[in-house]
Amino acid sequence: MKAETAGSTLIELLLYMVIFVSLLGMLLGVFSSIINVQLESEATSSVTTDGKFILARISYDIGQAQTISIPAAPGAGGDTLQLESSGVPYAYAQSNGTLTLTAGSTTDILTGVDTTISNLTFLRLGNGGGKHSIRISFTLTSKTIKRTGPEVRSFQTTIAMR
Repeated sequence: MKAETAGSTLIELLLYMVIFVSLLGMLLGVFSSIINVQLESEATSSVTTDGKFILARISYDIGQAQTISIPAAPGAGGDTLQLESSGVPYAYAQSNGTLTLTAGSTTDILTGVDTTISNLTFLRLGNGGGKHSIRISFTLTSKTIKRTGPEVRSFQTTIAMR
């Protein structure tokens, strides 16, 4: 009569290890894909959210402005916007990849921590006797790097004084 053993053979242990390593590899691949999708989503979201916020804030301030001092003349442009609303001076400027707004004596950073701004231009449109408009254009780049590179999006709009 043959005696039965209660333990596993070396071949069975190797087979279990191969199955375990295969499952672990598949789970690691799924986890990696989930992380990449999350990074892409965060990058796209931060650029879109910051772009909409910046445009809304500048649109509101230009709409409320009584005067725009910089850019000074129709056709003039630059990377700074200065205006006055209800006696308070407002100044928008780009500095080290951030957009700052100085309202009176308070300075705020309008770009989020996940984005940088570049190619900011304010172009004054209109004629000498009428209401002026400002064409704003800028590029936002996400600091979150996805597999295909950073998220980059350009924004442009034209806003008129009321």
